[in-house]
Amino acid sequence: MAAAAAVAEAVERQYPGRYAPVTCDPLGGPGSRWLLRLTTRGYGWLIRSAPSAWGLLYRATDSRRAAGLTHRAVGWLAGRAVMEAVAACRPAVIVSFHPLTGQAAIQARDAIAPATPVVTLITDLGSPHASWTWPSADRIIAASAVGVPVGSQFLADSPGPAQRAGLRRRLGHPRTEFLVVLAGGAEGVGRLARQATAIANRHPDVDVAVICGRNRRLRRRLDRRSARYGGRLSVHGLVSDMGDWLRGADVVATKAGPTTIAEAACCGTAIAVTGHLPGQERGNIGVVTEAGAGAYWPRTSQLADGIAWLREDPAALVSMRAGAARLARPEAADKVAALLAELASYLV
Repeated sequence: MAAAAAVAEAVERQYPGRYAPVTCDPLGGPGSRWLLRLTTRGYGWLIRSAPSAWGLLYRATDSRRAAGLTHRAVGWLAGRAVMEAVAACRPAVIVSFHPLTGQAAIQARDAIAPATPVVTLITDLGSPHASWTWPSADRIIAASAVGVPVGSQFLADSPGPAQRAGLRRRLGHPRTEFLVVLAGGAEGVGRLARQATAIANRHPDVDVAVICGRNRRLRRRLDRRSARYGGRLSVHGLVSDMGDWLRGADVVATKAGPTTIAEAACCGTAIAVTGHLPGQERGNIGVVTEAGAGAYWPRTSQLADGIAWLREDPAALVSMRAGAARLARPEAADKVAALLAELASYLV
């Protein structure tokens, strides 16, 4: 939902009073069916506990035939919530931000608002899964072309040393000269506990902040450890100020999720990619490394060694920050908003 929120914010910013963006989450939000809510929670468990099984499922459904069957099943389950939203709002444009909501969007359009254009925004950076490209959409926008939309909190200028120090003080790390933020997406995926412990143990002059997302088990585990590090290790769940954490950090260590990569790039933060979900995120590693925005350190020992290298070679860190700035697409949300406004104007 991060991309949807970013585009909604851009629409309101660019066209105040003209459009009223309405978001609907038919997979796990209000009005969604219990089976889809259960499936959504199961996805989080699967990618945390059995990523290889997720990879098998991803590849097994990556064909037009399999994707069509999946769409029909999910479209039927998700259709009610989307139908209700479309009926209530009578939108100028319907936008799908998820590979499994395209069919529900088409069904709602055909049943209630036949003239309304349907747009699919692909938020994956690499080759998209077959389920993204539902053929009845009026327009398909690829993040590889426009960038991944991010919210305005990630669009401030990259901070200098004094600004970074001020951010760290506000975030509870006032004494550090080097801050590593560990993130694993909204589900807290990856070996974050092991990585945090390794960095804190090896580097007594480095602070670590772990963003656990919805992973409560990880948060409880790290909360028990944090006291032994005298404030150098902080533990957080879902945060509303991720932009400040990224701008305050020297390095963000994360799985290769497109949203975190896009947010870090817009903040000018060096990126250490520590893993990826099989299938959908593998290509994102090359996006980061080829831009010079960071490095791929999948083993915990590599990450700890990499932090040591960046501590000893500030020029390498400056180079990664410059690479992140080159990779950034801060205009992505505004571009999508402008396209949606153009489509909507055809109906006036």
